[in-house]
Amino acid sequence: MNSVDSRTRNRILLVLFLGVLMGALDIAIVGPALHSIQTTFGVNDRLLAWVFTIYVLFNLIGTPLMAKLSDIFGRRGVYVVDVTLFALGSLAVALSTSFPMLLAGRALQGFGAGGIFPVASAVIGDTFPPEKRGSALGLIGAVFGLAFIIGPILGGVLLMAGWQWLFIINLPVALVVIVMSLRLLPATRAAERKAFDWQGMVVLGALLVALTYGINQIDTARFGASLTSLNVWPFLLLAVILAPVFRWIELRAADPILRMSLFGTRQAALANLLSAGAGLGEAGLVFMPALAAAALGMAGSKASFMLMPVVLAMSVGSPLAGRLLDRLGSKTVVVAGAALLAAGMAVLSQGAGSLALFIVAGLLIGLGLSALLGAPVRYIMLNEAPGADRTAAQGAITLFTSIGQLISGAAVGAVAASRGGGAAGYTAAYLVIGGVAVVLTLLALGLKGRAAELATVQRHRQAAADDAQPAHS
Repeated sequence: MNSVDSRTRNRILLVLFLGVLMGALDIAIVGPALHSIQTTFGVNDRLLAWVFTIYVLFNLIGTPLMAKLSDIFGRRGVYVVDVTLFALGSLAVALSTSFPMLLAGRALQGFGAGGIFPVASAVIGDTFPPEKRGSALGLIGAVFGLAFIIGPILGGVLLMAGWQWLFIINLPVALVVIVMSLRLLPATRAAERKAFDWQGMVVLGALLVALTYGINQIDTARFGASLTSLNVWPFLLLAVILAPVFRWIELRAADPILRMSLFGTRQAALANLLSAGAGLGEAGLVFMPALAAAALGMAGSKASFMLMPVVLAMSVGSPLAGRLLDRLGSKTVVVAGAALLAAGMAVLSQGAGSLALFIVAGLLIGLGLSALLGAPVRYIMLNEAPGADRTAAQGAITLFTSIGQLISGAAVGAVAASRGGGAAGYTAAYLVIGGVAVVLTLLALGLKGRAAELATVQRHRQAAADDAQPAHS
């Protein structure tokens, strides 16, 4: 497929860009709608958190499944199915007459969106020459950052017409993407098909559902007593039991969901833990408009704009963090980022009633996340993983970031509901996230220094050169 001309490739890239942006926006854009959805259906904060959590859960399940289906049935067909599922889910959410119907729509959205990004990446691999794949993948990957920049603005504007419009807007975009996909995308299938890791997928899905539900049902005001509740301990116990079962399956799978060799070094293990922590902090942003509405008395449409300090700080901090990585190394950057995130969450939890402190907290949180999301942690894995494992290593970072988001949604709902909801509930939840950020700071101190990091890179280069030597002799 590399014979496709540059004009057609650019049009293909536009189709992929629009599809990925649509899916990414529904993670970022739902925050402004939470307060209005809560008012419409009269649910508590514990249930409200599932509007975000169920999307991430089904997104995580859909990602490896849809990627494998695209290998079997072809990229174009599966991409169109993914976008169609996402559109049907959006329609179900917009037309919801009950909260369970809304959650079902969000689950369908997440499941469809889960396949959009991996299939888009596969299409790029099929249609772009090797020297152009990096820039194309970089552009598609940047969509997630763009979604968090335009999400609060778009959400605030659409919310003035009603929260349903945040989901109705997906329908014409999806229609355009489907029509263009049918005309432009190749029906390519993978040349080599490996058996899908069904056992790993089922066990991982069950583990995550059990863990998420168990955490969401904890009453932090009566923490000890709630752990003995039938809504908590059986689910947490099931998650604990399934964790080693999942590891056992993955060690024996031909094409595992998660390659266990990626935990072979302390640096790699820390990178995966840090990515989960970053996902936890990132997901916390979704609930900031709800806190602004409760603590500052803002209307829902105006409260969404309280994410702008975070967005502006990230737009400055992300490129700065990238430059500092090459100069100072990942340890310094990540430690500073985790500390800033902890400080921002502390300020937010204590000063949410002050507009000035809310803005300061947003700036600190944005700068902190800049050094944890995206480039810094992925930089660690690029340096640590051998060349043959780099794609799997990046996939692991994405997986653990999603797990962090999943846990965050469940935990924020649990803490907020346990503290009576409203401003008091959300400030308590952000204090908990701040405590997690302190733990991340301590973990980051265990990362390699700059000299050791460069030595690892040199070893991988030398190993790659040694492996290639027989081919030239």
